[in-house]
Amino acid sequence: MFESSSTSKSAPLFPALLSVPFGLIPVPVHSSVLSFALNRIFSQQAQNGDLDFLLGRVITIKIHDMRLTFCLTLSDGRLIAADESAADLVVGGGLYDLLLLATAQEDPDTLFFQRRLQLDGDTELGLYVKNFLNSQDPREYLPIPLQLILPHLAPLYGRFFGGQ
Repeated sequence: MFESSSTSKSAPLFPALLSVPFGLIPVPVHSSVLSFALNRIFSQQAQNGDLDFLLGRVITIKIHDMRLTFCLTLSDGRLIAADESAADLVVGGGLYDLLLLATAQEDPDTLFFQRRLQLDGDTELGLYVKNFLNSQDPREYLPIPLQLILPHLAPLYGRFFGGQ
């Protein structure tokens, strides 16, 4: 299912200078944009109750090298922006590693044990998130152009920013 696309423990980092503007945007704005996108992508899963494990729980996603933070929860069957201080689970890593994870090019356990993916907080919630993502088939909910582009994002990013 997962193919290890990297043999090194180092990963390319998003350039610090380019990350400055992202760090100036408030977390609720980042979170609202991501929740809008995820609600469109996972609308059927939300209607089916597949995201109910997030009901009343807050997950924070930190992309360290981009200075981006997203805080989400489920309310009334929709993902919404949440308060960062209420996080039940914090998932963090670099953009490159999170791209590998999101495109199923790297196993989350591998990234975690290589210390390239950090999890803090409720490990049971982390397992729910992992199992949910592993159970999803992008061909069922992503437009075809996005399906074609996604597998190439991490390698392109790696080449562009000096990775493997």
